[in-house]
Amino acid sequence: MTEKARKTGSKPIDKITFDEIDRSILDILQQDSDTVISAISEAVGLSVTPCWRRIKRMEEAGLIKKRVVLVDQARANVPMTVFIGVTASRHELNWLQRFCDLIDEIPEVVEAYRLTGTVDYILKVVVSDMSAYDQVYKRMIGRLEFSQVNSMISMEELKFTTAVPTKYL
Repeated sequence: MTEKARKTGSKPIDKITFDEIDRSILDILQQDSDTVISAISEAVGLSVTPCWRRIKRMEEAGLIKKRVVLVDQARANVPMTVFIGVTASRHELNWLQRFCDLIDEIPEVVEAYRLTGTVDYILKVVVSDMSAYDQVYKRMIGRLEFSQVNSMISMEELKFTTAVPTKYL
């Protein structure tokens, strides 16, 4: 059992099997987590209680991490998306921890990934305009030393989804 499973009381996901009904339930919830249980159960051909149990089992297994609201960036006055490629000046655990602490403190950083290849990290930043991005940039370089920071401004969103494919379950 993993440490997280021990702490949360959840079962390790590799010990649970999922079927086509579970995948269908998950697909529905990924499109709209507010879908009422009666509509989900009708769509997948189950009665309400077994459907609810399947959802609870996926939550307890950690497959469903949480349910959130997606906010329209433009209406929230953060229409600009900037991807920042960061190359670390040093590859040390202390530097990495300081970097993680820094990006946790910057709400405009909405996603961050450690990569293989020539760029060590990529950040997705949402801001109101170039001036706001410049403030984020200055905050970053004021706190940590980077070998390189490469910013790419998104011109158009071609695809956005939070749904992951369920066919691999």
